[in-house]
Amino acid sequence: MTDLSGRHCLVTGATHGIGRATAEALAKLGATVLLHGRDAISVGAVCREVVRATGNPDVEGVVGDFGSLAAVRRLAAEINARERLDGLIANAGVLTQKRRVTQDGFEMQFGVNHLAPFLLTNLLLDVLKRSAPARIVIVASRAHRRGVLDFDDLNAERKAYSGFAAYCNSKLANMLFALELARRLEGTNVTANSLHPGLVATQLFRNLGLFGKILSALSFTMLSPARGAETSVYLASSPDVAGVTGRYFANCRPAEPTPAAVDAEAARRLWDLSAKLTGLTG
Repeated sequence: MTDLSGRHCLVTGATHGIGRATAEALAKLGATVLLHGRDAISVGAVCREVVRATGNPDVEGVVGDFGSLAAVRRLAAEINARERLDGLIANAGVLTQKRRVTQDGFEMQFGVNHLAPFLLTNLLLDVLKRSAPARIVIVASRAHRRGVLDFDDLNAERKAYSGFAAYCNSKLANMLFALELARRLEGTNVTANSLHPGLVATQLFRNLGLFGKILSALSFTMLSPARGAETSVYLASSPDVAGVTGRYFANCRPAEPTPAAVDAEAARRLWDLSAKLTGLTG
């Protein structure tokens, strides 16, 4: 097993599901884990449970609501004050049935699943580069295959709203973000890869009404969160992928994305628009 002693890893969306399983697995490997969630009470409780489960005392909580870009900036400032960051596992995500918006007015899934990790990652690039070799792992989904990015309607305002379609679009955005991020990080010894975790029994389906209840009833056919976390942990820790960047993985192996997910021009266009929407400069 890979020894991650001395390495610091941030896992977003780590109070339940795949994120929690990822944090626990990295803690078992000896990493100092920054366990992120939306509220301090849940984060504190999960940190204590992970410490008990792994015997690793170096599990720390960080809080930030991905529905607020201001909260993302505060989270980044807190992490940037630290000495190092060797790994960022961008796991946090949401799936909604009805159209909702973030505190900044963005469609919820585009805002939480793409814009928030886009902003957070960019704000943490300096500390990641200082800590190189470092790894960025973006939890996307095979659902990207059904995604279609309408650059004139990224906020999903002009057409009849489909929650699942918006989710697929956000996962395609994750793929394009990882692609362009890897290109921009060439020569820095910081890698960026994306992955499909599999169909995992998590709380992701809880906002889907009747369809969500049906999926929950079929959860026994799905992967456990621990199994779903395996590819994230592999990309964050395995020496087999040291230096590998700009790739898409499933089941701890390279996988083939759709042509839309490797469209370099679309990736650059999405980056530029995302930078404007999140207020990034430079």
